[in-house]
Amino acid sequence: MRTEPTTQPLMSCDLHVHSRFSGAVNLPVLRRVGYECYSEPREVYAEARRRGMDLVTLTDHDSIEGAVELLSLPGTFVSEEVTVELPGGRQLHLGVYDVSEAQHERISRLRTDAESLFAYLAEQRVATAVNQLFSALTGPRDVADFEWALGNVSHVEIQNGMMPAATNGFARRAAQNAGLCSVGGSDAHTLPSVARAYTSVPGARTREEFLDGLRQGRCAAGGESGSYARLTADVARVFAGGYAWNVQRALDGPREAVVLACMLALVPVLPLIPLVTAALHLRELAFAERFFRRFETAPASARRPRPRPASGPLATPLVLESGR
Repeated sequence: MRTEPTTQPLMSCDLHVHSRFSGAVNLPVLRRVGYECYSEPREVYAEARRRGMDLVTLTDHDSIEGAVELLSLPGTFVSEEVTVELPGGRQLHLGVYDVSEAQHERISRLRTDAESLFAYLAEQRVATAVNQLFSALTGPRDVADFEWALGNVSHVEIQNGMMPAATNGFARRAAQNAGLCSVGGSDAHTLPSVARAYTSVPGARTREEFLDGLRQGRCAAGGESGSYARLTADVARVFAGGYAWNVQRALDGPREAVVLACMLALVPVLPLIPLVTAALHLRELAFAERFFRRFETAPASARRPRPRPASGPLATPLVLESGR
């Protein structure tokens, strides 16, 4: 008697996505008038579900307000992207997943003390990924940063929907070299980019099984890398969102009127967006290449951190190369 093959269940979630709660854009002048993202949490939720995500979380910068707002909806959990201050004034960006409000408060207090923060995350068994390890967006890098990151996290973001394929490839090789597990996320700051990259857990049927698989490293990164065209389109959409946001609030008070006036003053330079994003894209590629070469020639302790406990994530990362 022939038996039909069974299909293993699979659940997916975009583990790097932003809403308007990510706060002000981190650029001179613009930080006074613009946000990094203008997407409402429920809009992100709807778009992620429409694109086939089984679960939805938000990873706003050092904030869980948007993620908490979604908790009344099915298939959600609370996450954030934590800005960690390293010795020497450098930074790491960490994705921390399925955290409580109490854990968020503690993380917020510890993020300027990297050693204490990593110890707390390990004690709490919080699934933690280093994001954008070879990206210029997180600022300067030092060889010691790789040891800080790869020696203290459980996962590496190897598929970022806004990063060039080469940058993602360097992160993938670093994760494999360190024996760490992989996650993916869109890094979307606008709705059209949501769920362009994601993380899947084979065998998961419920939210709890997905999160358990994520913590244990039974997960795979999938989706698309970024490109110059996607970066340019997203920057243009963020500006468009900013104008719509500020027009709606221009009559709320003097400050709002001044912010709109400043935004309108920027209109003549908007045609330069493709040139600015071209420069950013080329800088990203050069930065990733330069620091990956430095990583490859770093001492073994930075490239191959101490072995993780046997109960930790799987030693061999899973990767989904194609779309869902």
